[in-house]
Order: sequence, then C-alpha cells, then structure tokens
Amino acid sequence: MATRCDMALEWQLEKVAEAVAGQAVQDALSAVLAHINGGPGRGRRGGKELERLLAAARGTAADAGEWHVVRMLQDALDYAQGLILRPDFDERYRLTRDGRRDRISRDYLGRTVWVTHRWMVEEGRAYLRKQPDASVAEFLDHFHAQGEDALFMEAPEDRPGRWVIPRGRAETALWLERIFRDGRVDIEDPALAARDIAASPEALALLAADRKGRLVIQAAELRRRAAGLDELRAVVEDPNASERELQRALEGQHWIFGGRFVGEAAHRRLVPGDEVDIPLIRGDGALHIVELKRSMGLKHPLVVRHRNAWVPGAEVHKAVGQAVNYLVGLDEDRHRIREEFGIETRRAGALVLVGHPALHPEVPEEEITEALRTFNDHMSRVEVLTYKELLDNARRSLGGPDERRSEAPAAVPWAGRELLPLPPAL
Repeated sequence: MATRCDMALEWQLEKVAEAVAGQAVQDALSAVLAHINGGPGRGRRGGKELERLLAAARGTAADAGEWHVVRMLQDALDYAQGLILRPDFDERYRLTRDGRRDRISRDYLGRTVWVTHRWMVEEGRAYLRKQPDASVAEFLDHFHAQGEDALFMEAPEDRPGRWVIPRGRAETALWLERIFRDGRVDIEDPALAARDIAASPEALALLAADRKGRLVIQAAELRRRAAGLDELRAVVEDPNASERELQRALEGQHWIFGGRFVGEAAHRRLVPGDEVDIPLIRGDGALHIVELKRSMGLKHPLVVRHRNAWVPGAEVHKAVGQAVNYLVGLDEDRHRIREEFGIETRRAGALVLVGHPALHPEVPEEEITEALRTFNDHMSRVEVLTYKELLDNARRSLGGPDERRSEAPAAVPWAGRELLPLPPAL
C-alpha cells in the first residue's frame, strides 16, 4: 500500500507541533513537514522517506520523554500507512475547518440507529403476534439470536434487492469456534474461520457426518495450510520472484516457521531506519525476525568451494551481517520498544532465508544443507536456511512426504506441532 500523505496528515502534524516542548523534537518534526511540502509544485510528498522521518521524530520524542507527542506521531504514522481511517483521524484531532465534529458522520450514524430501531420495532411486533405469551427474556433472546445470525447475511442471486439472514448459523459458528480453541490446530482467528465454515453447506455436511467434527475441522485447516504452501512453493521456484513477492507469500503463515511461534507482530518498524521483513513472536513473548533474500533469483552463489569443502558464499555472510545489525539495534532500543509496542527484544533471534539448492545442480543437496548447518552451529542468535529446507520442514509438519529423501528426516529444532494427516475422503 502506498504511503498516504494528504491535507489531513499535514493539519494533524501542525497540531502536533503546537504540543512539542523540546527543540530536538521540534527540529525532527520540521524535517517531516519540510519533506511533505517539498513535492513538485504545490503537491505533497510521501513515500517511504515520510514513514522513516515520522518514525525518527517519534523516537526523538520518546528520548525527550514527550510521550503525548509520541502517541500523536504514532497516530500520524499509522494514518500514513493506512492503519487509521480518514473519518476516525478527522474526528480524533478535529481536523475539520471549523474545528467541530463532523456533522455528516453524525447524521449518518443517527440515521443508521433510527433505521435499526425502526426495524426492531416492526420485527418485535411480528414476533409478538406469533408468540403473544412470550416472556421478556424470550423476546430479548429472539433479537440476540437475530443479531448474531446477521453476520451471515446472504444476497441471493435470484432475488435482487433482497437480503436473507439464515437462522441458526451463529449457533453453529459458536460451536465450531469452541472446537477450534480447544483443539490442537493453530488458527489465527477462530471466530472468522468458524464463520467461514458455518456459511459453507459442503463443510456443514461433512461436519454432520462426523460425530464430533474435529477430524473435519483439522482436515480443513490442513488443507488451507497445504494450499498456502503450494502457493509459496510456486513463488520460491520462480527465478524472477523478488524479495517482496516472497514476503507476500509468507505473510500470515507463521505456522510455516514452526510450532514455537504464536503469531506475527503488528509492527515491522521497531527501530528508526530499520524495517524487518517478517517479525515473529515466540511462545515466550520474545521477538524473532526473519530476513528474506531471493530464492532462485539469487545473484551470487549460495555456496562456494573452499579447499575440500563447500562453505556459505558472500551472499549468505552479507545477509547474516544485516540480521546481526538488526539484532544490535533491537538490543539497544529494547526498553523503548517494550514500552511502545509491548514486545520483548532482549532475547530476540533471527532467521535468514536465502537461496535454493537448485541453484547449484552440480552440488548434492545434502552437502549444501550440511554446509549451512555447520555454519549455524557456530552462531547463537542467527540461523540460515534455504527456502527448500523451509518448505520441506513445513511439508513434513503437515504429514506430507519429504520431497528430498525417502528415509526419515533429521530432527529440526523448530519443527511444527504434530497434526493429523489429510483424510483420503477430502
């Protein structure tokens, strides 16, 4: 998503300037405004440089202890990155010309509440005509159930202009969500996954055929993961794939990196001037960054011959050095990062993904893997893997065959949790 830079952001930054006390913070904010107003003609200039300058100004304000300014600059950065909607941004900082709250949004909200209450009155009268002896509790339960089922509203193709709220879907989705939360399958958003399955007649038919539904639910999640793995493999094996394309294919699939990771951090810019590719969160709450380099499009050799052995090439050493620099920055700013983002970076580690054995058809894959493992044995906080090894490890965690060899693979310290294999019926 392109960095957003508009009049609302400029007005908000002017309000921030009014709250600044220290000269250093004022200078950092002036650099932001100078960049914005430095576009051609009367246009505004955004881009990644704007994000960098906003993050730098936020860091300067944190160093000066002006935490109210830190919060306002974080809002500005979130707005520039599209994480805050324009109406919310305008309302929060009174960015209308007269400094008053938005009357259009007020009227829209009021109209929506009016329509909702009118529908509730009409629906309530219809319910009481059918159930004249209903108690107050039954009456309220009726509306509560309708509100929950409204999340599954459908738009039938054969009834244009009409919408249908399927009754009972919410109860089924709640049952599914509880199974998701109690099961062994890691699902990022159990409620969303449950709603998707509850809205699928095919999934409901399979669930009805199974006494507890657990096997079907696990199989559905495994199938989703397998599909994501296939999409990632296609990008990995594309010689023209960029680092950004590899990053998009990996985002939202933290399970691929193993069971010790519980999710991805919301923020990738934790240190001014640095942006990590994928920020993972370990089970102990500590950060683990993933540094991505090209796979089949690697410009230099993955391994080189040194005396009588294969050793990692310069591309690997460069990537590891970059990861180490990130870790140093995280160590130095660990107190600020913990206060601002709630992330522990003192024990942070890094994973470097780089290259593919197919780049060196003349070298046995086992020798490439062994060269990287030997290299990893001499490092404490950084690990290097090829994309091929990552894919093979993830495929084994799904119960699939190892594409590299037929015998049992060596144990991988971060291998994913055991999962049920896909049943043949699916």
